[in-house]
Amino acid sequence: MVRMMTCDFRFLLIPAAFMFIYIQMRLFQTQSQYADRLGSAIESENHCTSQMRGLIDDVSIKQSRIVALEDIKNRQDQELVQLKDLIQTFQRRGIAKLTDSGGQQIPVAAVVIMACSRADYLERTVKSVFKYQIPIASKYPLFISQDGSDQAVKSKALSYNQLTYMQHLDFEPVITERPGELIAYYKIARHYKWALDQLFYKHKFSRVIILEDDMEIAPDFFDYFEAAASLMDRDKTIMAASSWNDNGQKQFVHDPYALYRSDFFPGLGWMLKRSTWDELSPKWPKAYWDDWLRLKENHKGRQFIRPEVCRTYNFGEHGSSLGQFFSQYLQPIKLNDVKVDWKAKDLGYLTEGNYTKYFSGLVRQARPVQGSDLVLKAQNIEADIRIRYRDQPEFERIAGEFGIFEEWKDGVPRTAYKGVVVFRIQTTRRVFLVGPDSVKQLEIRDS
Repeated sequence: MVRMMTCDFRFLLIPAAFMFIYIQMRLFQTQSQYADRLGSAIESENHCTSQMRGLIDDVSIKQSRIVALEDIKNRQDQELVQLKDLIQTFQRRGIAKLTDSGGQQIPVAAVVIMACSRADYLERTVKSVFKYQIPIASKYPLFISQDGSDQAVKSKALSYNQLTYMQHLDFEPVITERPGELIAYYKIARHYKWALDQLFYKHKFSRVIILEDDMEIAPDFFDYFEAAASLMDRDKTIMAASSWNDNGQKQFVHDPYALYRSDFFPGLGWMLKRSTWDELSPKWPKAYWDDWLRLKENHKGRQFIRPEVCRTYNFGEHGSSLGQFFSQYLQPIKLNDVKVDWKAKDLGYLTEGNYTKYFSGLVRQARPVQGSDLVLKAQNIEADIRIRYRDQPEFERIAGEFGIFEEWKDGVPRTAYKGVVVFRIQTTRRVFLVGPDSVKQLEIRDS
């Protein structure tokens, strides 16, 4: 009986084993199917991720194209506005008159007033210029170049029938090179380059006189620049001519006929030629264009003509320079009131071959003064005097005692010629501040 039960039990184990094997095979089959589905899901996910990345790349490319198209549109809008303004101006005034279509009068120079947002200042400047320019308008066609869209300035400029209006609209963001810098100096530099490119390359002028919207001019302003233009044509070492003397305050000037060469760019009412602009335009700086012109690497040994008595007066107490030095240096400037007949003057002494000899003669004739109390000693001598300085700190000390500009740029004092700064005291007597290099270059010896 027991043996039969054992046999029956063994027979039961066989189906159980088959069942177990069947179940394991089903489990394996199910796991394989799950693994296949999981692999497919992962592959699908990877494919979706790849497609998503491709879509993101496409969107980025399209966004870049949109930004580029918007930039192109802004530029085209800017050009359209400028074109409309030019068409209106040409229709109202007849631009052909500016260059005298009859061919009888070739302009000496275009005159451009650089403006931005000071309509009252602009009106005062235009009034001063018109006083002397209108009778000779064919020789000095007048332009106003406005930076920006100040409506009061634009309306004021367009109210004049005797000039041409230009508008510079700049949509490029300004990125300053140093923290705390004023954006205005960057915008001014951009405006200058644009305006001069327009006048030299679009309107084809051979010379341009640059004024700012806070200047009045002297009675002989245009005659002075006509004489300077002839001088610049003769002497390629003259980079520009200016109507300004940094030390032109009433107490330091006397002779309206006196002109000087200078290694320091004066600015504030100046003229340059197209050939010089051809050199400067491609490398024009992002900001501080006037100080940039004072660097030796840019003027390359060339010099500037300046008068003793200023032919422009700067009344701009409020502006981008925030009235810096206005009361001390600008307000007391003497504006020339003598109508000098420059056509009758022989300016040959200002050419490079003659000027060093002429100027060194003036310096050598002056009496040497040294020691302390220099101002008192100078006032008690009835003759021109010369004072030696050893270096920049000593120059600044002496200049401070007399009250003239102390500033240097790239090793050159304001107004200096070969290190010599000249100004007047007690109306007529000259003072020459003579540097260490001046002694050698001008062959000056103190007795």
